Amino acid sequence: MEPVKSPLVTEKIVELQGAELRTQAFGNPTSPPVLLIMGVMSSMLWWPERFCEELAAQGRYVIRYDQRDTGLSTHYPPGKPDYSFSDLSDDAIAILDGYGIEAAHLVGMSMGGFVAQEAALRHPQRVQTLTLISSSPVGVDGLPSSTPAYKEHSAAAESIDWSDLEAIADFLRRDAAMLAGTGHPHDARSAKTLIARDMERAPSFVSATNHFMLLGEDGGAKLHASRIEAPVLAIHGTSDPLFPIEHGEAFTGVVAKAKLHRIAGGGHEIHDRDIDEMTRVIAGHTAS
Repeated sequence: MEPVKSPLVTEKIVELQGAELRTQAFGNPTSPPVLLIMGVMSSMLWWPERFCEELAAQGRYVIRYDQRDTGLSTHYPPGKPDYSFSDLSDDAIAILDGYGIEAAHLVGMSMGGFVAQEAALRHPQRVQTLTLISSSPVGVDGLPSSTPAYKEHSAAAESIDWSDLEAIADFLRRDAAMLAGTGHPHDARSAKTLIARDMERAPSFVSATNHFMLLGEDGGAKLHASRIEAPVLAIHGTSDPLFPIEHGEAFTGVVAKAKLHRIAGGGHEIHDRDIDEMTRVIAGHTAS
């Protein structure tokens, strides 16, 4: 039987001490909950609506949200984030509290994968499973760095005038192209539209650069992926230029209950043509 897409979409603001997080939920609240955590500088819009709808159609209650300094959640002055990386993992748990959810399946993309891992390590009773897309095991050294081409592109960010929104948009469009895989053509038009939506929606888009300050912290240095108790599914593109495929493969050698699903030719992205495959394996992983 073909799954029937749920038309039910709701929104909620989860209030924390000193912050508010904008959330959106898809599907039936009585279905198994799946919390989506997006990566650096990216609001919940980077979880494609079709991705959320397809996962909800397969019997999951899907929640996506704007992390601090993205989208419509609380923003802080650029260069002065009044929160830590650990606060981001606590935010994920706070969202579960806000929805009255005792435990959920966490799905993290890129930096969101690190947030999800820390949440699982610090709050193991609240996490049923982890799905880590285009991410890397926390605390594990010696894995390959980004490709030379991506390193060169990334270094160009230092010369950007971050007060010039058009310059930022241009860099992000080039970034999306650099992160694309080899399995499907890069959809530059869709990327341009998404970036414009994300920038127009945020009251202070440049504040999202605060995430890079958090990535330089060592507060989670004592955390290690080998201590993750929840079953882990690593979904990783074989052509990921930021975290090469060895990062995804490393989960199976570090985490006791981990498996890897390779996206052939996939990059550091959620490509529309890979959504059916990705949601299918996530539904299977979260079925228990």
